[in-house]
Amino acid sequence: MSTDRTRPAGRRDSSRPGTVPLQRPRRALRPHQWFAERLLAVLSGQRPVHWMLGHTIGEAYDQLAELAPGAPLGAGSRRPVVRACRGSQPATGVVEAFASISTGEQVRAMAFRLEQGPDLRWRCAAIDLGGERLPAVR
Repeated sequence: MSTDRTRPAGRRDSSRPGTVPLQRPRRALRPHQWFAERLLAVLSGQRPVHWMLGHTIGEAYDQLAELAPGAPLGAGSRRPVVRACRGSQPATGVVEAFASISTGEQVRAMAFRLEQGPDLRWRCAAIDLGGERLPAVR
């Protein structure tokens, strides 16, 4: 059998197409993971505080506005990353989460609380950085 008869019209090479590797679909971030990334962006100076308007409730925005100018999670030329993020659901519509943030050799802790509103959107209600105690929001 000639290779001319088995290849598609217009194809000039004699090789057969390879297999396409299976790609895993990207898993959507869970709410606490999504918020950890956003909070890190603000607290490292990569994004302005107003980027979180509409994503915070109560005093959480004020906490961000107070913390952000000092970029407490930013450290020089290295970009901080969320190393791990875990959350627990102590009540329906509430997630309490923590994340470890690494910048080179330095690792910091960040805790936050999310509350789900009647519109089913999650909003940050409180933020706490390891070593920098902030007042609890109720």
